[in-house]
Amino acid sequence: MLVPFFTALRDVRVPVSPKEWLHLMEAMDRGVVGPGTSMAVEDFYHLSRAVLVKDEKHYDRFDQVFGQVFHGVERVGAGDEVMADIPEDWLRQLNERYLSDEEKAEIEALGGFDELMETLRKRLEEQRKRHEGGSKWIGSGGTSPFGHGGYNPEGVRIGGPGKQGRAVKVWEKREYRNLDDSVELGTRNIKVALRRLRRFARQGTPDELDIDGTIDGTARQGWLDIRMRPERRNTIRVLLFLDVGGSMDAHIKLCEELFSAARTEFRNLEFFYFHNCLYEGVWKDNRRRHSEQTPTWDLLNKYPGDWRAVFVGDATMSPYEITMPGGSVEHWNEEAGAVWLNRAVKQWEKSVWLNPVAERHWRFTASVGLVREVMEERMFPLTLAGLDSAMRALAR
Repeated sequence: MLVPFFTALRDVRVPVSPKEWLHLMEAMDRGVVGPGTSMAVEDFYHLSRAVLVKDEKHYDRFDQVFGQVFHGVERVGAGDEVMADIPEDWLRQLNERYLSDEEKAEIEALGGFDELMETLRKRLEEQRKRHEGGSKWIGSGGTSPFGHGGYNPEGVRIGGPGKQGRAVKVWEKREYRNLDDSVELGTRNIKVALRRLRRFARQGTPDELDIDGTIDGTARQGWLDIRMRPERRNTIRVLLFLDVGGSMDAHIKLCEELFSAARTEFRNLEFFYFHNCLYEGVWKDNRRRHSEQTPTWDLLNKYPGDWRAVFVGDATMSPYEITMPGGSVEHWNEEAGAVWLNRAVKQWEKSVWLNPVAERHWRFTASVGLVREVMEERMFPLTLAGLDSAMRALAR
């Protein structure tokens, strides 16, 4: 049961390495969540997720696999009751099929495949004694919160038929389902992704207690030497350009969530609106878009090249809006949209375009290809994975 769990996780691209798997076996052997190698499936869920999952975006896939593999199981053990005998040739095929070249090199560094498998066998064979009664250990009867046949108002049943019917299958709740990088974003998810773009520095008034400095100063001086320091803040400066109106109306909610998250994560954020493509003017208030515009030239002169520029739009428009003067559907633009986009990309070399339309549809719209060309292929889908890639591109 445990090895199929390992392979199922790798099948859905949850990056689990053999080293992490051995750490899980060791944790079970040492009774990290309770004495003995047999534990409640709920405890095994929390332990295995903490050891095996390195990025919270994989939580949802982990939960789905866990629910499939351990459906109906009440107790998990690393002993022979779970997986008694593993054929040698099957293990070697598993090694060839699922391990990358880097992971195979790690195995060789640990002493080779044979030694690794022998270690794994020893972990799986170790089993500790059964316990009955009492108020602390896992077993049957008694008032322990772990076991079966007894009573505890907040207990977790391990084995047996149970009496109280209060055990909860935590993984079936799938509390992290919105963190999968293939789903649409929510404000919290966006904040997580935007944190890739951070550069911290201590600036301003020293109003934060410097604990390490205070301890060091007190030890050196022989009396209490309280030291303060400025708050640690993200110094990255971001220009956010948001496409509004027309086909973007279908993506209002997603853009609102992105805007809300960006204002929370970036202290130095300036935002402007445009329609379809960047032209000679942008605006801050959509209600006064025709009367109170900011010349794009002013932005190019005001914000230096160390600012990051993020354009958000579906890039869905007539190709003439990008390539021809007078192509705009709202006004007469003396210069083509591509000219202004080129100026922006040259001014802010670290710039990206986020597209809320699914990437598989991009090739069907000519204007998307034109914008991608101007942006030097730095167009990313507005998903968790796409936003993560965009922030990495801006952080380089």
